[in-house]
Amino acid sequence: MRIFDRQEFLRVNRARARIKVLIDKVGIDEFRQMVEQELEGDWVAERDFSLDEILFEHDEEANAPAPSETYTTPNGDSREFDHFVESNVTAQRQRGFSTVEVKINRGDLVPEELRALGQIMREYTGGYARTTVQQNLVLRWVRDESIHELWRRLGEHGLADAGAGEITDVVSCPGTDSCKLGITSSMGLNAAVHERLVQMQLSDELTRQIHIKMSGCPNGCSQHHIASIGFYGASFKVGERTVPAYIPHIGGAYEGGEPRFGHRLKARLPAKRVPEAVERWVRFYESERNDGEEFNAFVDRVGTQEFEARVKDLTMPIEFNLENMSLFIDWSKNSPFEVQRGEGECAV
Repeated sequence: MRIFDRQEFLRVNRARARIKVLIDKVGIDEFRQMVEQELEGDWVAERDFSLDEILFEHDEEANAPAPSETYTTPNGDSREFDHFVESNVTAQRQRGFSTVEVKINRGDLVPEELRALGQIMREYTGGYARTTVQQNLVLRWVRDESIHELWRRLGEHGLADAGAGEITDVVSCPGTDSCKLGITSSMGLNAAVHERLVQMQLSDELTRQIHIKMSGCPNGCSQHHIASIGFYGASFKVGERTVPAYIPHIGGAYEGGEPRFGHRLKARLPAKRVPEAVERWVRFYESERNDGEEFNAFVDRVGTQEFEARVKDLTMPIEFNLENMSLFIDWSKNSPFEVQRGEGECAV
């Protein structure tokens, strides 16, 4: 911070006021040397850099829930529970315990759901939960024999959905709901895409591995660029009116090897037509893939032009009329769309 503060050339242009600009200019080796020289200054003796006072050590295992005298087991049709275990439950390294990932649609919880989760955590996890980058909650230290009972308790509050990390576990940023930089209602689109995917009743194992993410602007808070199918918010003009739209990316990845950015398609989809585009691409993959071929391998084989061709009619010019009026209104909104961007954290 001291080194960064002295770089007057970074103050000329606010867009350059980043430490990464300094490192790009001098190189990482030179920057390391600058840090070493700075640490030789007299000011260092005046600071206490030890972590002893803020170090938090806690033995979670010692606070894990005790064995229960009774527990429930599946009775009758257990397919829903079996799917939940397959997709949401992972064995811990500690024998007899598992982690349970609670799928939170859009990462959005109401107070009543949070209170219910708090009580469930006290009873089944020793009070522990962790958030994930996929906007879910991971309950740790769940005893294996309590998983079915925990699933039932989650179901009482609508939180027992299977498919954590699967295609229906759609991720989005807040978009225009709360972000000053948002262009489009990415949370509204999330709900619409999720609804379409549920209606499709996807059961194919490879299809379920597809990840879908959308951001309300190009900044990428939902990591749309590394999703199997990703979108970022944009807009385009039709006369004096504006249509909320999304730019699609295909074939990104963040697991199972080296991360990679998806291919940006030469298409601009009206927001209201994105769920239809998602369904077409998923059905295209299911009908044309080779045996055992995963989605990204399919993308590499057929090329992005095939994906663009499947949605070309959805990107056609739009005329403002009674039939197309809904295309000029964003998801979860009830008034004509217009771009309204406030000052972000970079502009204050």
